Amino acid sequence: MKSVLISQDLSCVGQVSSEVALPILAACGYQVGLLPTAILSTHTGGFGNNTYLDLSEEMKKITNHWHDAGIDFSAIYLGYLGGGAIDFWLNELEVVDNQFILIDPVMGDHGKLYSGMNNEYVEKMRQLVKQATILTPNLTEAMYLLNKKISLDNVDLAQARELAEELIEKFALSKVIITGIPLNNKIGIVGVEDKRAWSILEDKLSGSFFGTGDMFASSFLAGVLAKKGLKESAQIAGEFVKIAIKNTPNDQDRRFGPNYAAGLSYLMEECKK
Repeated sequence: MKSVLISQDLSCVGQVSSEVALPILAACGYQVGLLPTAILSTHTGGFGNNTYLDLSEEMKKITNHWHDAGIDFSAIYLGYLGGGAIDFWLNELEVVDNQFILIDPVMGDHGKLYSGMNNEYVEKMRQLVKQATILTPNLTEAMYLLNKKISLDNVDLAQARELAEELIEKFALSKVIITGIPLNNKIGIVGVEDKRAWSILEDKLSGSFFGTGDMFASSFLAGVLAKKGLKESAQIAGEFVKIAIKNTPNDQDRRFGPNYAAGLSYLMEECKK
């Protein structure tokens, strides 16, 4: 059984970050550990003045205990980190040896940074992503990593591929997936791996939910760890998110995220094939 360490925040309400990553990967049969970066009363999207407890000072104590107990993980999945936690991981990943590392550089969307993020954080993320086995930014995050200002409405698949290739060259990576590329009534995904490029087009569903990026990254990782190719894993993840959205009642508050449980049986079966 593969063991996966998830390190991102835990939002107590709102199906984002650890709250979806843990059950998704555990349902697919992986032994999952959590190194929380912070505890939030809710995620930062629309609930008002959420509480925020920084756990970065506790993270080293936790990993020291794991080391003493002989606990290790074959894969590391980094999502939303925050200022103190990104400093921890900048030091920690320097001594990581031969582990699979998925970095989803959660910083922003729709052309702007999330609340609490700034240029200093972006610069630190530029250092951290150099350690990624696979990097999975959305289009906004890719542009911030590359320090580019591009109108999101004017990006096509060819331009997104160029951005992915620039990320590979700039940060000495071998595998980059750019998600959330808006293309009229479609959503695009572009991947570049070992100098080969591919793309996927999905129908854009009505409504906008929080947490879909975390759902995508978690189910994508489940596919990769099941020995699926990157493109196939991205297709599986895209279908998983679509199933969740289609099975969410129309009157549900979008802040609480889509019904990811509806897609778990599909994802579990795909990861067994």
